Amino acid sequence: MKSNSASKIHMPSLDELLGVGTLPVTAPVESVGEDKVVRLPLSVMHKFKGHPFRVLDDAKMAETVESIEKYGVLMPGIVRPDADAPGTYEIVAGHRRCRASQLAGLSDMPVIVKNLSDDEATVIMVDSNIQREDLLPSERAWAYRMKYEALKRMGVSESGTRNDTVLANEFGKSRNTIQRYIRLTYLIPELLEMVDQNALPETVGYDLSFLKEKEQRMLLHIIQSRKCMPNGAQAKKLHEYSKSGELTAIVMELLMEQKEDLSKVSLKGREIRKFFPETYTGKQIEEIIYKLLEEWQKQGTNTL
Repeated sequence: MKSNSASKIHMPSLDELLGVGTLPVTAPVESVGEDKVVRLPLSVMHKFKGHPFRVLDDAKMAETVESIEKYGVLMPGIVRPDADAPGTYEIVAGHRRCRASQLAGLSDMPVIVKNLSDDEATVIMVDSNIQREDLLPSERAWAYRMKYEALKRMGVSESGTRNDTVLANEFGKSRNTIQRYIRLTYLIPELLEMVDQNALPETVGYDLSFLKEKEQRMLLHIIQSRKCMPNGAQAKKLHEYSKSGELTAIVMELLMEQKEDLSKVSLKGREIRKFFPETYTGKQIEEIIYKLLEEWQKQGTNTL
């Protein structure tokens, strides 16, 4: 009986097509070639230091787990050897894939091992995550700051080009937007979380970020004890008093009691027109009001 020739045909696996090798847990760091795709045990990989992006066991993670159970990890992650812990690797890109692999019951995953400096790794880590649509303000803020500082240390920006301008061009944002996001990282964690939860608008968080940590702690106590949030006008006032060194606990208490934004005055046209003849135009009424206010100011009767 002839053997079935089809049984002798070898169909290459995905690992073979990608050139994935198998790296033993005990293999020394030096044995891994630069840019070589290997399978690393999940147990020897750990997350990037200061990784600002969430890795949640949510619906999207469940979808990733299901895909990995069916097809495996189709795109290798990127890791670098951890010089402080020989035999282990820091994940540069692929944190969600690593977590999904764990949930899928796998013991390893394909990765590309690269010898990267701290700043090079930071840039790759940010770039591989920043395009996600569901980023929280804090995630975006820390990502911008980490890449900004990495580029500054690397000195890779074009001559005369600010690093925040480089980020603005890369991410399609204005330079002011980049700066405002970076400022949010100077909020204490509790206030930054309030920004993430939409309890504090980002514009308010921006002004509060200029307060010293002690001042932010005082504000947090007021927010929690009085169940109130500063509005835009209050945040700007807090910023001004902090800058001048006059933001004491008493001043902060008084500012937080002021609920009305006195910088905004709204006059209803219908109420004002009843004081003028019907033949007067809006322009004429406006000119008369300004003249009356000027006379009132000159007479010194503008004090109550």
